[in-house]
Amino acid sequence: QVQLVESGGGLVQPGGSLRLSCAASGMISSINSMGWYRQAPGKQRELVAVFTSGDSTNYADSVKGRFTISRDNAKNTVYLQMNSLKPEDAAVYYCYAYRYLYGAAYWGQGTQVTVSS
Repeated sequence: QVQLVESGGGLVQPGGSLRLSCAASGMISSINSMGWYRQAPGKQRELVAVFTSGDSTNYADSVKGRFTISRDNAKNTVYLQMNSLKPEDAAVYYCYAYRYLYGAAYWGQGTQVTVSS
């Protein structure tokens, strides 16, 4: 099993920045992919940014150039630095991890990001 705990959400004005953190615990050595999804009210959950195999990353087109995913392997933590935030970035952000060998996906509890003046 893998446990994921997010932190760092909150209220920010348009153009502002936030950094989300996701700390992983449990069977972390077998995690193959880890990153962030988001879900806005009335919309489907969508990929924001993830590490795929190795150090490869995948970003949603809507966040490229504004968001950066990074990780600290010593702390088993993945970060999402969000700059130039827009009202349409407002959503619940979920940390995600996947173990290919077991075909298992794991989700954090979510952290709310609100972008409003």
